[in-house]
Amino acid sequence: MIRYIIHRILQGIPLLFFISIILFLLMMNMGDPIATMGGRTTTRPADRERLKRQFGLDKPILVQYVYWLIGNDWTKIDLDGDGIAETKGQRHGILRGDFGYSLVNRGKPVLNVIGERLPNTLILMLAAELVIILGSLLVGVYSALHQYSFTDHFITTLSFIGYSMPIFFIALLSMYIFAVLFKRWGLPYLPTVGMFDPQIGKTTSQVLLHMILPVFSISAISLAAYSRYIRSTMLEVMNQDYIRTAKAKGLPKRQIIYIHALKNASLPIVTVIGLDLPLLLGGAVVTERIFAWPGMGRLFLDHVERADLPVVMGILMLISVAVVVFQILTDIVYAWLDPRIRYY
Repeated sequence: MIRYIIHRILQGIPLLFFISIILFLLMMNMGDPIATMGGRTTTRPADRERLKRQFGLDKPILVQYVYWLIGNDWTKIDLDGDGIAETKGQRHGILRGDFGYSLVNRGKPVLNVIGERLPNTLILMLAAELVIILGSLLVGVYSALHQYSFTDHFITTLSFIGYSMPIFFIALLSMYIFAVLFKRWGLPYLPTVGMFDPQIGKTTSQVLLHMILPVFSISAISLAAYSRYIRSTMLEVMNQDYIRTAKAKGLPKRQIIYIHALKNASLPIVTVIGLDLPLLLGGAVVTERIFAWPGMGRLFLDHVERADLPVVMGILMLISVAVVVFQILTDIVYAWLDPRIRYY
């Protein structure tokens, strides 16, 4: 297993290198980063030329990529409302563990910009993923064990409706029902904006209360899809010979379902979860935008609009590394769930 993990890591290095090239080429053509560096004032022509030389933007795109990868002599910048002032900086490159400085956050290090938003996203997305996994397991297993019953048909109908709805519709509908209508009816209503009430402060209860609607919106569609996966795989596993043998031996029904059947039925869902988990780092762009949640999704969208290449590339490379890591972890979980799987 150790040899396999090392082999996969070595495979992931050239893959990440290739991904970084594609992303860099795409991001360099998404806008003019110099135009956003003057704040509310237009960057002067003299400053534009100086900044292009300073950041290497006057070089061929291949040279710019090398600068971004291994570092160059760019300097840190400090933006204020009156113009652009230079300060001494240091060489930086992602291979040095330094993603550079944000072009729109007054020369703030990219890792600091991401680090401020990442905890907010993890709080929201991990809670949503927990709801999705536990809810889909309960619904999927129950539906499989009561195949073609009224409850199974009802769950199937709700699943198809939920899966067919766009997330912005679910978010806006939940806001209208649980905030607008509940308030109009005199019932306890849920907040719709931000992580907490500024008048109360960032307390645990406030964060949990503000999480309810975003978590519901994120989990609704995935819960519908995951529960159908589990129902399908459970029905397939329950018809296998080893399950019939376990029943013939008189093993308890609970042991047959939750140890023998569910463990093998979980393999397909592990693949889906392994692909979803890395994307948690990117946040939920639509949901965070609608609910004004200060996470990675809003950060990514705001900095894409302003062509802040260092921050956007930092987020995308963080997700890319997470995809490679979680695929390795998924393979390890496979071997744990199914002893027949061996990696050499």
